[in-house]
Amino acid sequence: MARTKEQTLAWLRTVSGELSTATIKKLDETLPWYGDMPPGRRSAVGLVAQAGIKSFITWYDDPTTTTWIASDVFGSAPRELLRSVSLQQTLQLIRVVVEVVEERIANGDQSLREAILLYSREIAFASADVYARAAEARGLWDARLEALVVDSILSGEYDDELPSRIAALGWHGHGEVSVLVGTTPRMLDVDQLRRTARHLSADVLIGVQGGRLVLVIGRSQPAVGSADEPLPGAAVAPTLSFMDIARALEPGFGPGHLVLGHEVPSLVEASRSAKAALAGFAVAKSWRNAPRPVYADDLLPERALAGDPLARSTLVNRVYRPLQDQSPELMTTLWCYLDNGRSLEGTARELFVHPNTVRYRLKRVSQVIGWDATGAREALILQSALILGSMNEPEPSVRRR
Repeated sequence: MARTKEQTLAWLRTVSGELSTATIKKLDETLPWYGDMPPGRRSAVGLVAQAGIKSFITWYDDPTTTTWIASDVFGSAPRELLRSVSLQQTLQLIRVVVEVVEERIANGDQSLREAILLYSREIAFASADVYARAAEARGLWDARLEALVVDSILSGEYDDELPSRIAALGWHGHGEVSVLVGTTPRMLDVDQLRRTARHLSADVLIGVQGGRLVLVIGRSQPAVGSADEPLPGAAVAPTLSFMDIARALEPGFGPGHLVLGHEVPSLVEASRSAKAALAGFAVAKSWRNAPRPVYADDLLPERALAGDPLARSTLVNRVYRPLQDQSPELMTTLWCYLDNGRSLEGTARELFVHPNTVRYRLKRVSQVIGWDATGAREALILQSALILGSMNEPEPSVRRR
């Protein structure tokens, strides 16, 4: 004889405790991840399973309560659930609960079986909604945290919490870091920038400051067997330069100049690269044929003229001081060569040497400082360095008679 709905409800309330106990037992038997959990999390998941059974009884009494399913089931321990199990595991949990209830009512009426199937569908959708809302909230928080980290890098104002904030963002970069600055496009596709970076074995932190788009770039950790050794037989991709990575990311920026700061050893030192990139971005328009992207160090003369102290010290320390320490002869030759409009013959006449001697000395200059004085752009950089270096030299003492 078929039960009435009131009789079925009374029977469900009577066996709810038995169903909860059977559910916990079957979870332990069929889901390995449940058995591996610490006691506190097992208890939280068990509470959710029990809430699911109670919620079904309430829903069976009044199916119009669909909108309350999520709060009924996940309200007992939503934080613990989302932290301890994935959406896939939650769906496995729902399947176990449904199986236990179906086994208990194997000889029950068809209407109750159909109600269980309908409820399982509703609870599955409710679970997906809970996880989607949590992911959305987490994404908004991550975006705010990422903006805070990038702002700290740009300003150079670090605190003890910066490493933990970087770790919370899931930063996979290791070793050297470089900062890329350009214009923000009308439609910024952050996901595309991240996908491109991943394909290049790199990681990025992205910050938008009005019309400027800032990317902090680091090379991602390769697959390893230990902390430093590649997995046996694993293919090791060639390491790309930061300029190669910047060229691949270039389509994600808006029109205008794109400036890449110099490499620094780690992310916590990225402010030096950021300052160079920002200073270069501010003066890039003064170089008529500047490439895109361009190194910030290729804009050292313009940055120095704009009053950038980092550019001035870089020019002096990378050009003037090494030449001064290497040989006064090389310094004099470079001065004369630049003052004579990069004329080998004019320089040779002034120094009373053969043009081949001038060529040899200029080659030595290039070996010492890494810039070739025979190029127009590099000649400007070197001449700026010589001017700035000489300005810092003390005045020669005057002997009094």
